Amino acid sequence: MPYTPIHPGADSLKKPLVWSLGFHLILFVSLGVSTILSHRGNLWGGPGGDNAVSVGLVGKLPGVPLPHPDAVTTSRVVDTSKGLYKSEPQPKPKEIETEAKKIPEFTKEKAPHYVTRPSKTLEDTTPPPPNAIPYGQGGTPSLPYTQFTVSGATQGGMGFTGPGGGDFTGRFPAYVDAVRNRISSNWLQSSVDPSVRWAPRTMFTFQILHDGTVTNVQLTQSSGNRSVDNSALRAILSSSPVSPLPSSYSGNIVTVEFWFEFRR
Repeated sequence: MPYTPIHPGADSLKKPLVWSLGFHLILFVSLGVSTILSHRGNLWGGPGGDNAVSVGLVGKLPGVPLPHPDAVTTSRVVDTSKGLYKSEPQPKPKEIETEAKKIPEFTKEKAPHYVTRPSKTLEDTTPPPPNAIPYGQGGTPSLPYTQFTVSGATQGGMGFTGPGGGDFTGRFPAYVDAVRNRISSNWLQSSVDPSVRWAPRTMFTFQILHDGTVTNVQLTQSSGNRSVDNSALRAILSSSPVSPLPSSYSGNIVTVEFWFEFRR
């Protein structure tokens, strides 16, 4: 049966196909021949090779120059940062703005200076009684004093006077000695500050009622040491009551001035 082409006007593919098969055959044959004829060296570790490979060190080899740094400093402190002579300052953190209002500070005001003057409204215009006891800068009453030794080197003295004056000490010496001994025995010098070796004279005035009660005790002259003054004051207060006034004494009260000179 004769071959009839599907497309009557088309060329036949038989001839190009034969040429293609021939070229492929020649290519495969040349690859096989080159593989067979190529040189095959001894394999590493194979029966035809040595057991070890010798490696020698190079005696003289010029050094490889390293790249020169861009910036060089004389400081010996290692710093990996480059480019700047001085490090840039770290930026300050931004302050967080708050809605709170700042309380204003109060300025300290100076205290006003007041000038006080004695008020005439409060001034006592009452004249002093005739039997008033002088104190302060009014002077010391002229009294007959009797001096005695309390203990050690401490000296003391006392004077009596009645409302009408007179020598009470000369008239009633026994009563004066009784009052003196009672106050002297009640003065505890151990209550004075141990660091005080001596003190100037301290002076008190007080009154003795008819029944022996001691009243109206006043400090008229301080020794300058509070412990000495307080010790003498306690001696007077703890002595109340003393002996009643002598029965032959016509008055109901007697004024006493008592002083101490503390010595250790």
